[in-house]
Amino acid sequence: MHSPDAIAAEARRQRSGHLALGVVQVCFALFPIFGKLAFEDGAFSPLAVGSWRMMFASTTLLVAALVVHGRKALPAVRDLPWLAMLSFLGVTANMVLYLEGLQRSTATNAALTVCLIPVFTFAIAAIAKHETFAPMRVVGLSIALFGASMLFWAERPDLASAHALGNFLMSLNTLSYAAYLVLSRPMLKRYPPLVVIAWVFVLSLPWVPFIAHGEVLVPAAASSRAWGALVFILIFPTSLAYLLNSFALSRLRASTTAVYVYVQPLITGFLGWLFFDDEITVALLSAAACIFVGIYLVSRRPSGAAVRAAGSAEAS
Repeated sequence: MHSPDAIAAEARRQRSGHLALGVVQVCFALFPIFGKLAFEDGAFSPLAVGSWRMMFASTTLLVAALVVHGRKALPAVRDLPWLAMLSFLGVTANMVLYLEGLQRSTATNAALTVCLIPVFTFAIAAIAKHETFAPMRVVGLSIALFGASMLFWAERPDLASAHALGNFLMSLNTLSYAAYLVLSRPMLKRYPPLVVIAWVFVLSLPWVPFIAHGEVLVPAAASSRAWGALVFILIFPTSLAYLLNSFALSRLRASTTAVYVYVQPLITGFLGWLFFDDEITVALLSAAACIFVGIYLVSRRPSGAAVRAAGSAEAS
């Protein structure tokens, strides 16, 4: 039997984990909003924002990993090629596709496509023989993908043509990140989550010169509002969100985090309507309903990969 003190201590750990996860979801839900503000009037390009995020997160997360884990934060040389591949999938391709897509679509659509991460993760894990294709999960996967496809063909013709490329790029972003989540499992068994995240960002740095080539990282015409949006993105949806996510996962079961990711579209959709006049169309509501139903069917009995996707939804 556990002592009352041990039970109380565990309850405090659980509460702190829930609080951290709540903050993480708010940070990620606000990312599309502040991304749009950073893009306003051509202040920052998507690739410039991505470059800033890679450089800032690499520094802050590596320092945090070294402070928390010391020498254990240094991976074995034999693991660096695998970590470099994870870095390309989970950071470089993930960020470039997401930010380029966000610029060409709406904040609300961005939040909806992020919800495809757990679904894609389950599909990839099943193909890799990490999961089995249970009939109800296949149905859920099909419903969610149908809902996502509605963002391409069911909106008003003018909206569909305007957002199609952006929605497609963000869908590729979720696929890239889902592949990262499945393939990161061996590393997460060897190293703490914070160490893996830190080195995934550090190993993205060699791509920065290619991504930032021709981009203006310090635009003279950027307003104080655009700079403020960039600073917010670097601190909250980047470093703080990843740090708090690692903190929460050390205190809660992974399955507990599954429900939190679905709060993001509600926050982003409301703020997108409030600040950018994003139109709430029937097609958008229908797509959201299909995606939520599909995700529920896929993740109602959380699998390892699907739960990790839901708990780590960082499409960004």
